[in-house]
Amino acid sequence: MADPRKSLETNIDGQFFVDSTCIDCDACRQLAPETFADAGSYSTVYHQPENPLDERAALRALLACPTGSIGTRTKVDLAQVRTDFPILITDTVFYCGYNSPKSYGGSSYFIQRAEGNWLIDSPKYLPELADRFEQLGGVQHIFLTHRDDVADAERYADRFGSERIIHRNELSAQPNAERVIEGNEPIVFSKDFLIVPTPGHTSGHMALLYQNHILFSGDHLWWSRNRKALWASKSVCWYSWPEQTESVARLLEYPFDWVLPGHGERVHLDPVTMRKELERLLAVITPNRKAVSTA
Repeated sequence: MADPRKSLETNIDGQFFVDSTCIDCDACRQLAPETFADAGSYSTVYHQPENPLDERAALRALLACPTGSIGTRTKVDLAQVRTDFPILITDTVFYCGYNSPKSYGGSSYFIQRAEGNWLIDSPKYLPELADRFEQLGGVQHIFLTHRDDVADAERYADRFGSERIIHRNELSAQPNAERVIEGNEPIVFSKDFLIVPTPGHTSGHMALLYQNHILFSGDHLWWSRNRKALWASKSVCWYSWPEQTESVARLLEYPFDWVLPGHGERVHLDPVTMRKELERLLAVITPNRKAVSTA
């Protein structure tokens, strides 16, 4: 629980506050942008909720915070808000919430489908969230983009008998994973799923393309709120920046209109605009690369 004695001085007076344990993961700013803002190396409350919708969004952020750094000055009933997770994003794709400190607050996602549900990366393990997954049909597959965001995948796999999918180069993070991906060639998993190895951030990083519609990008690329553009950063590349830029270029081969990242803002653009955004990003990170026509 957040400690009011550690409340940051940047918080505006009122019910909600952020304390000094914040790790600047951005989850609260995505869930409740009307309440929380970027204050440099942490989040802060810049505006107190003034209506029930904003208050509920702020309470969702409180629950999703991986480090329990968000608090309220008076006691609130969170029972109803707990049932909000997972939160529908589009079609039958959900944001899980309950971000885990083990993945530095990375986001994870859930896909409900008649052929078997998928979990993309892992949230914190909580019985109430696992019960919600059960109500939605369980978890058949757990796709792990890379070693940083596995969080409590093993506990969810044990609960549901799930098949965990991870690249060979990331296997140390889940040594008992049921399916191991080799090499850097794309793999058609089924008519709906294409596994796209995207080495760079880590050596075995992978993205997952769902129905030529939604790209689960892990820590490969994301939408930058400040730049209002797709973005990837050398400063958070732990393995090979040249390989990461090549992996970004590889995505030009595929149509998609959603990017759902582990860290950073998610975004929905029409496929033509999304491709132009990829080209723009490549022009920034590889300025000597020959442009590809988007006509």
